[in-house]
Amino acid sequence: MLAVAFIFIVAAIAVKYGKMYNLIAGYNTMSPAEKAKINIEAIATLFRNVFFGMAAVLIVSEILIQYSVWPELGEYIQIPALLIGTLWILLRSNSKKYRYDK
Repeated sequence: MLAVAFIFIVAAIAVKYGKMYNLIAGYNTMSPAEKAKINIEAIATLFRNVFFGMAAVLIVSEILIQYSVWPELGEYIQIPALLIGTLWILLRSNSKKYRYDK
């Protein structure tokens, strides 16, 4: 899972600081008129924060797996962290908070 954490970190940096907004699913297929209605900077910040959070949880859980007497504990943390992070991004990024045409 450390590789997945690394991918999350790279994706977060690419989307937020590299301005690779086309990595966000659905944004790359929008027309320019639709893209103008979206606050992409705020969505990129959301993606960065959630991806960094998921990466941090994955790294901490890997440390728990390596040094704990109960290695399954890390797996009980990893899967919910990925599910919660994914749902959080889906629900928050599609909310009206990130649109200009409220």
